[in-house]
Amino acid sequence: MACVQEGAGAARTVGALLGEATGRLRRAGSETPRLDAELLLGHVLSVERTTILAHPEAPVGPEPAAAFAACLARRMRGEPIAYIRGLKEFYGLAFSVDGRALIPRPETERLVELAEQRVRGVLSGAPRPDGSEPFRIWDVGTGSGAICVALAVRLRRLGYGGSFQLFASERSRDALELAIENAVGHGVADAITFASGDLLQVPRFPGRVDLVVANPPYVPSDVVPTLPLAASFEPREALDGGPDGLDVVRRLLAGLPDVLLQGGAALIEIGSDQADAARAAAAQALPDWRSQVHADLAGRPRVLQVDAP
Repeated sequence: MACVQEGAGAARTVGALLGEATGRLRRAGSETPRLDAELLLGHVLSVERTTILAHPEAPVGPEPAAAFAACLARRMRGEPIAYIRGLKEFYGLAFSVDGRALIPRPETERLVELAEQRVRGVLSGAPRPDGSEPFRIWDVGTGSGAICVALAVRLRRLGYGGSFQLFASERSRDALELAIENAVGHGVADAITFASGDLLQVPRFPGRVDLVVANPPYVPSDVVPTLPLAASFEPREALDGGPDGLDVVRRLLAGLPDVLLQGGAALIEIGSDQADAARAAAAQALPDWRSQVHADLAGRPRVLQVDAP
């Protein structure tokens, strides 16, 4: 989303603008004021942050300076950097983001990594019998499409081509439109079938699958108002997981026997303090299934895995 330009003035240098912006952002409560300023100025000037850092003496004309001021004002009101820039890097790709969907988080990359490992483990093993169905993956509640698009791009780069099928569903039609835009932007729209529906209740979809992946809302309701101000710009329904944060997770677990193939699995992102409660929920909903929790790169519990018998 472009920043609306405000007034004009004399040319300033990169260094002067960054110094002033950093101070203003710090006073406004930003936890990363210098980084925020560098990212916003790079966005306005359409250059990498490294270029900004390398040329503090470079002049900035009145029009880009005014656009920078407008972006700065939005950030000072708490709007996320990703929404101001209109993009977020995730799994080595740049995704379009806006208020239609949750901003992809770095910790969700662990979910994609585990899904990729699962697919590779199957498709790189013994050759599948002739006439076998492709490996089928369902991204439930796809949001911006970051998970399914990242998987599609990665699996194609690994040469799996027609060996997999991806499905992505989303209750919010606005978010679904954003996911489709991202799939088109990364050239994988032909590899993903999109449909509207709440969790696993999707009329068009897709029979039984080998793998379900999901990043459902898992923040407890009473915690949502205490999140950093930037989170208030994101859709609440993408964050609020009910009283203990696991309402949506439980609904998803309950529906898995109807959609997973024998020997299939589900990978579900959870909060870093929810490992025990999530495994208990899995044991209650799926007593004959195996479950485990994978840590993210910071060593915190992050992904609940359940395996169908």
